[in-house]
Amino acid sequence: MTINIMSDSGCDLPQELIETYNINIIPIFVLEGEKEYLDKIDITPEKVFNDMKEGKVYKTAQITPEIFINHFREYAKKDEGVIYLSLSGGLSGTYGSALIAKGAVESEYPNADITVIDSKAVSGGQGFIVLEAAKMVKNNIEKEKIIERINKMTENIEHIFTIDDMEYLYRGGRISKAQNLIGGLLSIKPVLWVNDGILEPLEKVRGKNKVLKVIIDIIKKTKGDTDLKKQSIIISHANDIESALKLKDMMIEEFGIDEPLINTIGAVIGAHAGPGTVAVFFLKENI
Repeated sequence: MTINIMSDSGCDLPQELIETYNINIIPIFVLEGEKEYLDKIDITPEKVFNDMKEGKVYKTAQITPEIFINHFREYAKKDEGVIYLSLSGGLSGTYGSALIAKGAVESEYPNADITVIDSKAVSGGQGFIVLEAAKMVKNNIEKEKIIERINKMTENIEHIFTIDDMEYLYRGGRISKAQNLIGGLLSIKPVLWVNDGILEPLEKVRGKNKVLKVIIDIIKKTKGDTDLKKQSIIISHANDIESALKLKDMMIEEFGIDEPLINTIGAVIGAHAGPGTVAVFFLKENI
């Protein structure tokens, strides 16, 4: 049976990789006031980041079960299997929508082969997992082995990132007005991670120059004895290529890794984190 890999635009994979590995990407909704956009179709990350700098507030909305039903049904009609890898279920209702759709289509097509997996990841972390699944499909690896490896990856993927301006967290309701005010006065740059699919703070650093060094120190502690040279690394940024390149050089010097993939954080994650966000994604254990 033909197996297809499907994800959502929260994975932030570059278009050339999406096309090379034939990945079906479903856009998440991006909202600005009463205006509704489809991520990467009707609106670009660059527009979102520029607008946010000017004070506009963007939000996101999950993919509806009806949209998933339409996609899953098409695979069922063709007797093809599909593995859908969702944006973290701890941060979005999109995973839940996909599960509802899976049940609906399986009721209609009892032989439908639909697998829904919570990546427990966002942006480059999610993309890391999606790309691995797509490569395995292209190499004709059997479905059960793909799912086994992906489940291991969801338990081992690390996200470490910094947000340039706490104002964006405040606008999104992630921190209080007082926290935002103090953070701005002290030039605090929070360092965060995604732990089992949930966003959590790690450190508070004063000044942009120090924060990348702190990220390197956190990677050292997090990876333990894992040799990062044996895996791919993704560095993502929201309109801050300069910091992404600095972090790349620091990681090459510190860990001896090959050239990491550098890509842009999309509008879905960027709408909450804001311009200036820089993130690194890797596996804490080589699997």
